[in-house]
Amino acid sequence: MSKIKSAFENGKAFIAFITCGDPDLETTAAAVRAAAENGADLIELGIPFSDPTAEGPVIQGANLRALNGGVTTDKIFALVRELRKDIQTPFVFMTYANVIFSYGAERFLSACRDVGIDGLILPDLPFEEKEEFLPACHTYGVDLISLIAPTSADRIATISKEAEGFVYIVSSLGVTGTRSEIKTDLASIVSVVRQNTDIPCAIGFGISTPEQGRKMAAVSDGAIVGSAIIKLLEKYGKDAPEYIGSYVRSMKDALRTA
Repeated sequence: MSKIKSAFENGKAFIAFITCGDPDLETTAAAVRAAAENGADLIELGIPFSDPTAEGPVIQGANLRALNGGVTTDKIFALVRELRKDIQTPFVFMTYANVIFSYGAERFLSACRDVGIDGLILPDLPFEEKEEFLPACHTYGVDLISLIAPTSADRIATISKEAEGFVYIVSSLGVTGTRSEIKTDLASIVSVVRQNTDIPCAIGFGISTPEQGRKMAAVSDGAIVGSAIIKLLEKYGKDAPEYIGSYVRSMKDALRTA
């Protein structure tokens, strides 16, 4: 069984996203530990990229701060290796195809296996082009996680049938970022997913409050939060991990009642 699937075994999963290297890798390590200790069931680690097309201003800013601080893919692999000494929570990388192309796909995915990365999310990789990375992902035991958007329409069933790890359902059109209201008919999307796979699905993009998280988890298997966590890092810098721990705890508590 995929280690990612285990994140969904104890009720609704809370998935936290953290950009590596914002404001520095030491703070990233502390933030990841705080998230894991306070109930995050799975943690997405963002590898910064200079043109993160799926991201809104908040996470774009985190990417820029991390890159300006000198973070590299090799330094992030070293960070994960260190975190794996005491954290068993499933980790997935979220990044962009160019990051992997420039590093070398075989080399990148081999390193993922060696340091303990369980999955990979590439928001700029169309489903129809996933064969570019899928063989190497399978060779090194890394789940290639599919995204389903409100515009996926008749492709939802096809994507779901071939899903690995979990299905990432994008809550609304546009880029990442907190939203006051999510109006997409997510229940109908989840229904199609469930008809075509027993892989769990979680909803991301736009979720920031415990109430929103509870609503999203009520129709799916979990909620994904990024921008709200990155805002804490932007506001508190090196002191952010304690605030992230409290935030994650409040979100996980909300999901328990979903």
